[in-house]
Amino acid sequence: MDFVQIKSWELFDFEQTMAGALLHQVEWPWEALNRIKELVLTLGPALPAEEYEQIAEQIWVARDCLIAPTACLNGPLIIGHETEVRHCAFIRGSALIGSCAVIGNSTEIKNAILFNRVQVPHFNYIGDSILGYKAHLGAGAITSNVKGDRSPISLHIGEEQLPTGLRKFGAMIGDQAEIGCNSVLNPGTIIGRNCQIYPLTMVRGYIPGNTICKQNGSIVARES
Repeated sequence: MDFVQIKSWELFDFEQTMAGALLHQVEWPWEALNRIKELVLTLGPALPAEEYEQIAEQIWVARDCLIAPTACLNGPLIIGHETEVRHCAFIRGSALIGSCAVIGNSTEIKNAILFNRVQVPHFNYIGDSILGYKAHLGAGAITSNVKGDRSPISLHIGEEQLPTGLRKFGAMIGDQAEIGCNSVLNPGTIIGRNCQIYPLTMVRGYIPGNTICKQNGSIVARES
């Protein structure tokens, strides 16, 4: 079984996140999920004071980001340059959010890495997940991060399964992937680079890069 496409460097541009060194170290990208809190607590105190302000315990935000007064922020948390956190966004902690990102109205985030220029602008849930450079979630799209029976999550590739050892694992979403409105990414989903997921689609397992995933489950090549 060929897993090369789901190595971190096949999904993500490490130059577009402060988490690049961590993702380079781990064998599989989801292994970084249990280290996000530690990473933020290591990076935060070392951020340059002329660029970042510590606004609360374990919360560091770039001085040029825009945070709505109705947003709720919990640490450990880093928010990068020129990122916009909109009305009623809820960041629950253990989150590393890159530069020029959009965290939108009523979007909830916990234990996640968002690369630069990620957009989760409307009613999204991002839990135990990593979103690559310029990934975009349409309104209402969510990452489901826990199975109904709370059992450990395995990655499904065709008829094969790769155990992750995790009970909480949402999605790994590659650079520039587009997730359609009101789609659900089931626990342990991997979306390759430059993928497009149609609206109202329920996705499970591994979707190769440069493809389109349709509502009926068919996967076709995405023309450049």
